[in-house]
Amino acid sequence: MSPSSWSVTRAAPVRLFLALNIPVSARERIRDATAPLRAAAPRVSWTPQDRLHVTLKFLGEQTTDVAQALREALTEPVGRHRETSVAIGGLGAFPNLLRPRVVWMGVRDPHRLELLQHDVEMVCGQLGFPVEGRAFRPHLTLARVRDAVPDPEISALRTAARLVRFEETIAVTSVDVMRSAPGPSGPHYTVLGAVPLRAA
Repeated sequence: MSPSSWSVTRAAPVRLFLALNIPVSARERIRDATAPLRAAAPRVSWTPQDRLHVTLKFLGEQTTDVAQALREALTEPVGRHRETSVAIGGLGAFPNLLRPRVVWMGVRDPHRLELLQHDVEMVCGQLGFPVEGRAFRPHLTLARVRDAVPDPEISALRTAARLVRFEETIAVTSVDVMRSAPGPSGPHYTVLGAVPLRAA
């Protein structure tokens, strides 16, 4: 997910979201640690490692003017937050591992991220985006489970999840404005711009 120029075609609609990206090395270790899950449930739709991130706000189809406005509006509020470190680890599912629709890896001790996400949410509200009413639960989406996945595979996934042990501390240094573009093997993510946190 490398930054690209802000000088994109201004009339073109793009699919936007705001995210915390994690280092390539951490994504590789997550891939290795979760290999037993993919082996247990191959028909589940697994997220490729280069798309692993923590979503702060999904914005949907917008013009590229909005991407620029977001970056400018977020600069001061995000810059009030210090760079921090968070621990990633622990597996779960929405709504639960008995009936999983989304399989995730959690973020431990997320208090500072909750404060950051709250300010991001308020900026988006001021720009006219609907404010999310649900509590923020930071996580990395590992997989989405479709109805066609058979019950024995879900059971095997649940058993494998109990055996996965992973924890890693990562630095949080920016909020990234992301573009999602469709592709033959799924969406491709591009960093349109990084809004830095205040140096610790």
